[in-house]
Amino acid sequence: MMDLRVVLTLISLSSFLHTFQTQESKTPDVTDLSFRNMDFAMNLYRRISRHHDNNIVFSPLSVSVSLATLLLAAGGSTRAQIAGGLNLASLDDDDDELIPQLFQDLLSNISLIQQNTALFVDHRFDLEQVFRNQVKRFFGADIISVEFGKTDVSRDVINDYISRKTGGKVREMVKSVEPLTQMMLINTVFFKGDWQRPFDPNSTEAGRFYVDKYNIVQAPLMFAEDKFFTTVDSDVGARVLRLPYRGGASLLIVLPDPSVDYTAIEDELTADRIFRWMKNLKPVKMEVHVPKFQLEQRYDMRELLPHLGISSVFLDSANLTGLSKDVGVKVSQVMHTAVMDVDETGTTAASVTSAGITTYSLPATFRVDRPFFFFLYHEASHSLLFMGRVIDPTQNSQ
Repeated sequence: MMDLRVVLTLISLSSFLHTFQTQESKTPDVTDLSFRNMDFAMNLYRRISRHHDNNIVFSPLSVSVSLATLLLAAGGSTRAQIAGGLNLASLDDDDDELIPQLFQDLLSNISLIQQNTALFVDHRFDLEQVFRNQVKRFFGADIISVEFGKTDVSRDVINDYISRKTGGKVREMVKSVEPLTQMMLINTVFFKGDWQRPFDPNSTEAGRFYVDKYNIVQAPLMFAEDKFFTTVDSDVGARVLRLPYRGGASLLIVLPDPSVDYTAIEDELTADRIFRWMKNLKPVKMEVHVPKFQLEQRYDMRELLPHLGISSVFLDSANLTGLSKDVGVKVSQVMHTAVMDVDETGTTAASVTSAGITTYSLPATFRVDRPFFFFLYHEASHSLLFMGRVIDPTQNSQ
């Protein structure tokens, strides 16, 4: 039996989106892909959130790109499950290359991030030439020959690659290598963004952050007074704030009302709702208090993906004949690591409606002092790059 190990490495930094399209084009395009991928992201988020009550950060883009790469090699029910789990089944009916072509178009439009795909292939593994050509063509993949039998050497080669591609944010993604591994698929996403209007570090003060009814922590709260785009969603009981970065990226913060449990909003997260928040944003002069936070999370996607209908790829019966004609090729592991760092200058992580200015005699206040959600999205492509929640900004990992 031959195992194919797949590793997804994700580093989140920041991204921004604000316009959207409510009707699907007759011919699927990047906007359609991004909308569908956002609903996939919400489904994946809910699966992650059911495992614990801690902070969450992950990159829907990196997970999707890695699965789309496998789609090039998959057939039969294995392919159908991957496309269905990604919420892209309707795009996979007639043209096998439509989905990878759309991802290629998407990635070429997102210049704010450094995205890399790499295949580490055992020197004895017979990788199909068609697959080699396709992953290079659509995803610009690096194909690197290693000798997995030399476990320590191959591990170090892979970790060095990941560290270089993530600006040193992820140094030891791969803890160990099984000598029978035939291939590792690595996808990294890295972005470093500066706020359009940086926070003054001298204005950052310790403040109370209400983790829940019984737990209060002291967290460094950044402060700024300016015109910010904001909206209110009274249906779910939440306020929304957009913090822009330079170069077309923004961080969207969704703050549940004090009387609303954040878990109730999780069930309402959809692409439609998030796009509606974007549409309804209006500029308001206000005081903003936002906690600094550092997040690092690691997920075993093999535990999560079957809940989204993607299970065949892990079984002995997996159809990955496009990858190799060898019998019994399957995915043995899918790991995802995400890192995010938000401070006064901007964000480092390893993802506008025109209106009149509303002013008040005293500025309105947006104080983020309780659990909140964040979404990082790209304006031109409408693509959600990173998302998560902050339950306790003083805790950086689980």
